Amino acid sequence: MSIQFVTVEVVLPELRSQLPAAIATALQLHGEPLRWAITKVTDQTATVEAVVTIT
Repeated sequence: MSIQFVTVEVVLPELRSQLPAAIATALQLHGEPLRWAITKVTDQTATVEAVVTIT
């Protein structure tokens, strides 16, 4: 198992309540997220920095 730092951009969903699920889906492509934070938001996207584990 290794740990990696990743940065992803997530398109903001129409309903803001769907944002955590959209972030989780985007991060699963890179590994299992340990923790993440939204570091930047524009009108259309959110930039997320995360620590993920890769098996």
